[in-house]
Amino acid sequence: MAAVAQRVLRSRYPLLSLSLRTSPRLLCVATQQKNTGQNLEEDQSQSQNEQKAEPSSAEKRLAEEKAKLEEQLKEVTDKYKRALADAENVRQRSQKLVEEAKLYGIQSFCKDLLEVADILEKATESVPKEEIKDENPHLKSLYEGLVMTELQIQKVFKKHGLLRLNPVGAKFDPYEHEALFHAPMEGKEPGTIALVSKIGYKLHGRTLRPALVGVVKDA
Repeated sequence: MAAVAQRVLRSRYPLLSLSLRTSPRLLCVATQQKNTGQNLEEDQSQSQNEQKAEPSSAEKRLAEEKAKLEEQLKEVTDKYKRALADAENVRQRSQKLVEEAKLYGIQSFCKDLLEVADILEKATESVPKEEIKDENPHLKSLYEGLVMTELQIQKVFKKHGLLRLNPVGAKFDPYEHEALFHAPMEGKEPGTIALVSKIGYKLHGRTLRPALVGVVKDA
């Protein structure tokens, strides 16, 4: 019966008969093609994944290099800023030293001249005032010459920033005065200066020679 049915089908549907005869081979070829297509797709997919992985690794290396360069740039920038700060500090210190040298370079010279000023002052103080009269023209001329010389030397001192310290009645300041003694005195406030034994001097606000003084203390 089956053979009869097949002959009937083959006679009526020759294409179907051909299909039935060739189907195993076609199925095999189709299966191979399908497998080949799948393999190609897998290969392509794997290749794409590898291509994607490779740029990712390269980007990682670039990121690492970028981080290193940024760190190096930061270090160089910090060193540059520190070098600038150090150079500015050196410049300021040098400028300050130059300015101080201009102001106080004559300090030792001024100290030597102070002795001359002290001698002139003592010379004028030693002349009896009652003897300075027209009857004694030589003494009068000598005294006037000493006074003029003393005034002139004080003008020169002032011109170069050297000022006298005659602090009678002022508060005692250890930065400007040197106490020779302390003694109670009526009518004087304790801690004030009652007597100046030697005039002091300041050069541009800096004490060049402290005044030698006597200070009032509590009774």
